[in-house]
Amino acid sequence: MTAENEAGGIVPLLEPRDGLPPVVATDAALAEVTDRLARGQGPVAVDAERASGYRYGQRAYLVQLRRSGAGTVLIDPIACPDLSGVDAALGDAEAVLHAASQDLPCLAEIGFRPQRLFDTELAGRLLGYPRVALGTLVEEVLGFHLEKGHSAADWSARPLREELLRYAALDVEELIELRDALADELDAQGKSEWARQEFAALLAARPAPARPDPWRRTSGIHRVQSRRGLAVVRELWTARDRIAQRADLSPRRVLPDTAIVEAARAYPANHAQLARISGFAGRQARRHEKDWLAAVARARASGDVELPETAGGAISNGPPPAHRWAERDPAAAARLAAARGAVTTLAEEHRLPAENLLSPDALRRISWDPPRLSGEPGDEPSGEQGDEQAVARALADYGARPWQIELTAAPLAQALSQARNHVPDTADAGDT
Repeated sequence: MTAENEAGGIVPLLEPRDGLPPVVATDAALAEVTDRLARGQGPVAVDAERASGYRYGQRAYLVQLRRSGAGTVLIDPIACPDLSGVDAALGDAEAVLHAASQDLPCLAEIGFRPQRLFDTELAGRLLGYPRVALGTLVEEVLGFHLEKGHSAADWSARPLREELLRYAALDVEELIELRDALADELDAQGKSEWARQEFAALLAARPAPARPDPWRRTSGIHRVQSRRGLAVVRELWTARDRIAQRADLSPRRVLPDTAIVEAARAYPANHAQLARISGFAGRQARRHEKDWLAAVARARASGDVELPETAGGAISNGPPPAHRWAERDPAAAARLAAARGAVTTLAEEHRLPAENLLSPDALRRISWDPPRLSGEPGDEPSGEQGDEQAVARALADYGARPWQIELTAAPLAQALSQARNHVPDTADAGDT
């Protein structure tokens, strides 16, 4: 149900409709709200607050739930670190989250693993909303204004301030109503099955594997041109990560990336040289000066065989970056341009972002290493249907869902076949 004030404008949400609930921080209180949630009806709205800008890792520091018949529940997962009882009490109740991929990992860490899911952000994408932030969707779909000014707060601080708790409670206040409205729109657009498959894929997704060289993601590392400079980045990043993990602090609060990059360009060998780099002047950075100097010294003393490669990292099992295709393989660049055009056209027809119709990774992979199509040398002609089936099998191997394959297999087969016969001198192969 949408909300309109007397002037027909947007209604601000200032207070939870049932009042601000107390924070659950004892076993007895957790047992009481668990029973209340079990006796509730219908889907359960779920949200979690993290402190990634302040603490190491992505653990939850507050969990909010709301269910019809149970009201809103705020749980402190530091005081109550095991929510497996809540998980069991809710059974197979549908969990409604916004941007579920962000919260599901930290919820799983404390024992909450929903069996059914509705992701309001993903639903908004499938429906073609140009902006899908929670506040934007609540305002556009329901007519309520959510204050979002505390999203980057330090949720690890205790006690949590009342304005933060109010903000957190309001985040799940209208989530079920938003879910119902979006579900109706999905049904009206014939996209309910698409959403069901996408939500199931989110629940089944495995954690992403650890990056082989995480230090290479240091912001500004492109300014470091030499292998020894990269060794400085690697050693400082590793030392910082060890210190941050031990202190449970966000690594950038220990030492900013800018300081690491500047040290990799200056090779500071003593206190005076280190002090001239502004990023090392912070309180946390000053406390670990010996660690920083030792890290730089290790990099300076490394033999050539120990230095990282400038274009390195572990060898990827996927295609190279798309901007290099025109030079390395013009035929692949032509296929990518044709495939991207086909997917973009389809996405516009069905009113959703191209990346939700088919993941950029799957699009790059099938363009770089396409299945054998009819009419290629050494292949038995199979016709259009065989081509479509070959592309469909490849897409399934790349993780595409059935609804995506049904829509894209035939147009992609046609685009890849046509691109084979027309390789331009310069293909439009920018990053997807």
